[in-house]
Amino acid sequence: MKTHDRPIEGFQKRTYRHILSDHGLVGFHVRVKETDLWLKAATNLTERTRGLVLQLRYQLEQYMTQHPDFFHSLVPLADEPWAPAIVRKMLRAGIQAKVGPMAAVAGAMAELVGNDLLQESGEVIVENGGDIFLCTREEAKVGIFAGRSPLSLRLALKVPSRKEGWGVCTSSGTVGPSLSFGRADAVCVLSPSASLADAAATAIANVVKQPEDITLGIDWAQQIQDVSGVVIIVGEKMGVWGEIELAPLSLPVNRR
Repeated sequence: MKTHDRPIEGFQKRTYRHILSDHGLVGFHVRVKETDLWLKAATNLTERTRGLVLQLRYQLEQYMTQHPDFFHSLVPLADEPWAPAIVRKMLRAGIQAKVGPMAAVAGAMAELVGNDLLQESGEVIVENGGDIFLCTREEAKVGIFAGRSPLSLRLALKVPSRKEGWGVCTSSGTVGPSLSFGRADAVCVLSPSASLADAAATAIANVVKQPEDITLGIDWAQQIQDVSGVVIIVGEKMGVWGEIELAPLSLPVNRR
């Protein structure tokens, strides 16, 4: 049985922020209740972003009121064509990754906000609790936060430019308040869809309980359609599969 690791509640201080290459973009912060976003765009789009988040949260909260199993389910639920866009993204990501729909909530929020902001800015980065949607004209670098692992913030994932953008999402069994059956310090997934990357990171992290399970996690990643690559870190051990290119992390890092 798989579980979600992105509860709608449970804010924590984001100690891993500012580990993204910024491409000269303007950074700004938007927080609405438990949704806490760090964004970069050509201009400060705080008010537009806040309105988007309020709208998406309202749609999601209303749906969960009418469908309580959506929030609690640890297994995939059937897609509903008449549901709001954010709900459908979460449902479909859960089906692909074989987890409950809430496993995709942070990635889906980042993806929908990011896609909307692309109407105002040619480049956009949206980070939501370690889950990222980014669309940049040049290659971007994303630092990998892995808690107390000696590999934490030592490596950056090199993300190529792509017109439709990328999802880079990280799940952990040792960092943060989120529920996970695994003990990986970090499972970082690259996918064309941020909602799928989020759900897939959860699914893969669930099966990694010790360093010897890294191979099992990679096998699991290979079975999820549209997962482009994965990095798995457990203590001093790391496994990599797919369209992944890593580089030493040399960006300024705020560890406070």
